[in-house]
Amino acid sequence: MTVASATRLDRSEAGSGVGSAARRTGVVTKVVLVLFVVAVVLWTVVPLAWMLLGSFKSPTDVTAATPQVTFSPTLDNYRHLFSGANDLGPYLWHSVVASVGSALIATVLGTLGGYGLARTKLRAKASLSFWFISTRMAPIAAVVLPLFLMFRVAGLIDSLGGLILAYLTFNLPFAIWIMSSFFESIPPSLEESAKVAGCTTWQTFWHIALPLTRSGLVTTAVLCLVFSWNDYAFATIISGPHSQTLPIAGTQLVTQTGVDWGQLTAIGTIVVVPMILAGVAVRRWLVTGLTLGAVTGE
Repeated sequence: MTVASATRLDRSEAGSGVGSAARRTGVVTKVVLVLFVVAVVLWTVVPLAWMLLGSFKSPTDVTAATPQVTFSPTLDNYRHLFSGANDLGPYLWHSVVASVGSALIATVLGTLGGYGLARTKLRAKASLSFWFISTRMAPIAAVVLPLFLMFRVAGLIDSLGGLILAYLTFNLPFAIWIMSSFFESIPPSLEESAKVAGCTTWQTFWHIALPLTRSGLVTTAVLCLVFSWNDYAFATIISGPHSQTLPIAGTQLVTQTGVDWGQLTAIGTIVVVPMILAGVAVRRWLVTGLTLGAVTGE
């Protein structure tokens, strides 16, 4: 064997060794990634599944020292929630009205404001956009007291209107910011062509821009709805006996004499399941919307 042949053989063996090491590294990376994803899924799903199972357990099974996986399901926890002094109906109605009302108003006003922000030529537009989202970043504890004082003067404490306005303080800036991102992703030439064809600014917005941001509308509405539906801080301060929501109803089951775990898990299921179903129902729009509605440029 010549020296050149030996050199080529050594290089081939070295290359195959490097390739094998790279493949082994890739396999290990995939295994670690799969294990991580499985761990995250279990971390998320197991508590929800356990809460769902607990809502169908009897008081004996739900408080048993040994976790009961096999049991005789019962609807007593849900039945007790809607009967007697623990009637959950008013709380459910208040949550639906306040969350849906706030989400709809925030989506409508946020769409108009986002379009104006996206199409207005301002030198400080970036700063203005950041100011909108910065109000959403503020902790709720920083704005609860000023809102409470203003709402008390305006007579909005213990009212659904007050709750809707309170939710809007956080939902509306978010809606404006995210919808402006969607409108900015639309090529301006599309709207210019419509105006050349004789459309007014409103017709251009309604027939051209708005249909192209359907995923953004759905994303904004769902995220605003989730925030309002799950809110506890605003509901604790702003609401009262005539406007309390589902999260407040759950705290009333924790008393000095003990915790009614069966009904508490039932309330948790009623709070969580509708939002999961809403997310699943609009998942196609939601996934597209969370990418900020990127549109291929010209």
